[in-house]
Amino acid sequence: LVPYMFEVDAAAFLSDQGDLTARIEGEYGQFITQRLILQPRAEVTLAAQDVPELGIGSGLSSIELGARLRYEFAREFAPYIGVSQEWRIGNAADFARAAGEDPSVTNFVFGVRVWF
Repeated sequence: LVPYMFEVDAAAFLSDQGDLTARIEGEYGQFITQRLILQPRAEVTLAAQDVPELGIGSGLSSIELGARLRYEFAREFAPYIGVSQEWRIGNAADFARAAGEDPSVTNFVFGVRVWF
């Protein structure tokens, strides 16, 4: 948790083939009411080299922006709905087009946030 309540996550991945990728995510919880929270999100994926089998291009591979709206019945239980837009960039976009896919995708999400 960084100042002003931004939550930032970073992860690096190394495959058994030596492929190195990284993901950086950031989100912010904006309280609309005591229980209703809007959560804008952003995610960036980076790769050290092309991984054509997985559709990953070297450098900046993809950017995703989205928002989720959740209702906290209790802090431990909160269903949510959301939408996100993902753009594949550079070689990743080329790999998507070669596979007959659109390099820009809109996703609708729903789920439940549960704490134990």
